[in-house]
Amino acid sequence: MITKQEVLKAQKKWSDGLLKIVEKHQNNKDYTLEASNFIDEIYAYNSGEVLFKPTLATDVQFRLNKVAALSYFVGGNPDFKEDKGFALKGWTAVRWENSAIKLEGAIAFAMGNYYFKNKDGELKVEFSFSYKKEGDYLKIILHDSHFPFKK
Repeated sequence: MITKQEVLKAQKKWSDGLLKIVEKHQNNKDYTLEASNFIDEIYAYNSGEVLFKPTLATDVQFRLNKVAALSYFVGGNPDFKEDKGFALKGWTAVRWENSAIKLEGAIAFAMGNYYFKNKDGELKVEFSFSYKKEGDYLKIILHDSHFPFKK
């Protein structure tokens, strides 16, 4: 059984992991390796397909494998020309506002808004995440994020 506290902990782990990639990039360290490790630790690609629809993806909207997810976070893959590296945008903080968390045994769902802060201000993004318990850890099996609708 997954608890709400485990979901909140997984969200913090995601934020901390993203900010660690940012730190490595800013200090000219191996941020690609950091991002690869982040994906292995946070996402369930090692046990199957992950349904990942990242915020800043238009040409290749869905990232169903690790290679595609890594490109989204750090860019540089010629198969994904639109990717500039979401984790390379100088984020300094990530704030989560869950609208709801639904627990269903070994699966949990969360949706709401998360906010990414950098020198340019704060970016609001809507999210839906699904988590699966693997051993003692939660892994993301669905990550859908996008900008709020504008009239």
